[in-house]
Amino acid sequence: MARRERVVRMSVEQPLWRALTAYRLLTMVYAVLIYAFGRDKFERPWVAAAFFAVLVVWTVVTLPKVASAVSCTKRFLGVDLTIALVGILLTPVADVQARYMDGPTLPTIWTAGSVLAFAVKGGWRWAAFASSLVAVANLVGRGTPSRDTLHNVLLVWVASIAIGYIVEVARASERTLARALEIEAATRERERLARDIHDSVLQVLAMVQRRGTALGGEAAELGRMAGEQEVALRTLVSSGLVPTTRTSEDSSLGAVVRTMDDAEHAEDGSDGGGLWDLRTLLAPLSGSAVTLAEPGAPVLLRPAAARELAAAVSAALDNVRKHAGDGARSWILVEDSPDEVIVTVRDDGPGIPEGRLAQAEGEGRLGVALSIRGRLRELGGTAELISVPGQGTEVELKVPRGKAER
Repeated sequence: MARRERVVRMSVEQPLWRALTAYRLLTMVYAVLIYAFGRDKFERPWVAAAFFAVLVVWTVVTLPKVASAVSCTKRFLGVDLTIALVGILLTPVADVQARYMDGPTLPTIWTAGSVLAFAVKGGWRWAAFASSLVAVANLVGRGTPSRDTLHNVLLVWVASIAIGYIVEVARASERTLARALEIEAATRERERLARDIHDSVLQVLAMVQRRGTALGGEAAELGRMAGEQEVALRTLVSSGLVPTTRTSEDSSLGAVVRTMDDAEHAEDGSDGGGLWDLRTLLAPLSGSAVTLAEPGAPVLLRPAAARELAAAVSAALDNVRKHAGDGARSWILVEDSPDEVIVTVRDDGPGIPEGRLAQAEGEGRLGVALSIRGRLRELGGTAELISVPGQGTEVELKVPRGKAER
């Protein structure tokens, strides 16, 4: 995340520093040319020549100093502004008539670059400080300032403060964006961990509770304890406080995970170009109660997309076994098109009563919300659930190929 924040900051600040570097070079050349073409009017041209020698050397040598906020130190800014102020105050010494005429100062508009460096580095307060010193130097150097002098001083003062304020707003926006990206990443990781826990630990605890209650005796006590742990863990998942443990011991997801492990180590289901065949991951889910209908050609997806889609299918089948009973039958239909992959899971169970999903989510039972819809949302796809009481349930999972391949 720190790296991402640095990239965001560079996108705003670096162009400003590059522009400032170019501005200092161009205004240095401009100031030297003004002196070269008008040196005959100077009463003390050697004073101006000495100043421009210092200005040229300083500008060229300190170019790396205005490359970034890190290299632009306070000491550099202080010396840089001092050179600009000295140039302004030396103007009437080199050219006596400059005190009474509205001619340019020795550094001319190069002075604005020094003030802008303060603005980009420290914001509008630093800019106000530097531009105020420049204004005082101009007023002192002119003796009796004219309207044009006052106008130029005010222009530099307002412009530098405005640029400093814009820089501060940009930095605040960068921090807000970086924080938003950090929260988004944390939320995605929390949802992923919550899905993993639901697909593994919670399923096992629910199974232990049901089996223990059915067996009775000491097993019933174990089932009761497992039920208490399931409720506690669901509370943690709902609140976002989920542990980072991952397991794969439940029935459907365990089969899928083992198949994915085999694919990773033996490259089963891969076309050799980094793609996995979704059919290979769904094959372990078929059985006497589950019928799999798939295309004759491989359904190729990126490994991450294939894993998440297969896990969502296994979560849908687990819901069928849990809520529709052992006698319910399920069908998995895989459709592959150039634009998207569609996997439909149907069952002939009793269906889901209206409002039951919202009630389950409020109780911390997030199977559909996290294990199915959450996974498809991560892939940029959709999960649509259609259920009619007494007529079974259909879950349609759609994954756009463009997003899934990224």
